[in-house]
Amino acid sequence: MSEIAIQRRGLMLVLSSPSGAGKTTLSRLLLEEDENITMSVSVTTRPPREGEVDGKDYYFKSTEEFGLMRNRGELLEHAKVFDNYYGTPSAPVDVALNEGRDVLFDIDWQGTEKIKEKQLKYQLITFFILPPSKKVLFERLSNRDMKDKLIVEERMKQFNKDILHWKNYDFVVINDNLEKCYNEVSNLIESKINKTNNTYDVQLIERHINQLIT
Repeated sequence: MSEIAIQRRGLMLVLSSPSGAGKTTLSRLLLEEDENITMSVSVTTRPPREGEVDGKDYYFKSTEEFGLMRNRGELLEHAKVFDNYYGTPSAPVDVALNEGRDVLFDIDWQGTEKIKEKQLKYQLITFFILPPSKKVLFERLSNRDMKDKLIVEERMKQFNKDILHWKNYDFVVINDNLEKCYNEVSNLIESKINKTNNTYDVQLIERHINQLIT
């Protein structure tokens, strides 16, 4: 077992992004490349997309089932997004962290804030993933939700609201190339764990944000 693997035990990693910025694909790559990372599978009331598997991509629940989980205190965080509910079951997260595994959360800014409020004893590193441009974001959303233009329009409107929360994250990473984005996230994680310098450029991010919101 490497020294880095030992240092990274019990780490909580959050990936957030506006819809279509690529955080889910990035999450899968992180899981493939690091066997010590386990995914926190969220509960959702939205219907599964083509190819999604219950228990792997999400736990798909009815609104009533979701409400019962929330009322029983079984969710670490929960939020309503695009008329659907999302939440993080707390039990699997507790088990993984207590076993010394890192847990990866694919959640939005609302969920991230609620996890921060918990002030858990494990180290938390948060990332906000952004697209290289609005044009690219629109193309990604159109390819994914091509059957419903109204959904794409709704996602684009929400983008302008979601992006305002970027300052609440440890790091913001631009996903213009998946491999480059993955390497940047990995390097930032290591720098945070080992308390070493990194090349994170806040001014570059601010300039990019300004381009996206104009």
